[in-house]
Amino acid sequence: MNLKHLLFSVAVVALAACTSAPIRNISDAPVVTGSGKALNADQVRVAIVGAGTGLGWTMASTTPGLVTGRIALRGHTASIDVRYTPAAYSIAYKDSTNLDFGNGQIHKNYNGWIENLNRDIRANLMAM
Repeated sequence: MNLKHLLFSVAVVALAACTSAPIRNISDAPVVTGSGKALNADQVRVAIVGAGTGLGWTMASTTPGLVTGRIALRGHTASIDVRYTPAAYSIAYKDSTNLDFGNGQIHKNYNGWIENLNRDIRANLMAM
């Protein structure tokens, strides 16, 4: 009976480990437009805010060059900082609730949210 409990415990721990992944940050992603024209910082901010808002993030321009984002889904929340210039942008983890954050790891859904946000920012920039 003890072996059965041990195997069950190992299975639970293994399942929990499958839901965690290293935190995904986006660093210095280049601002690339479909027209090839350079953008100003305000245009980059509009692309970032539009992408986040379209995906359900609450986006706020806090200072020039910085947008903060927050998403809340099914009792889980994540907060990010998006720093930008006319040439590049970065998305960095800030805080979370109920996403098993610890030791540089977080629930894998968070990384999906960041990948979706990054994809939509790039799409918005390409449309400019």
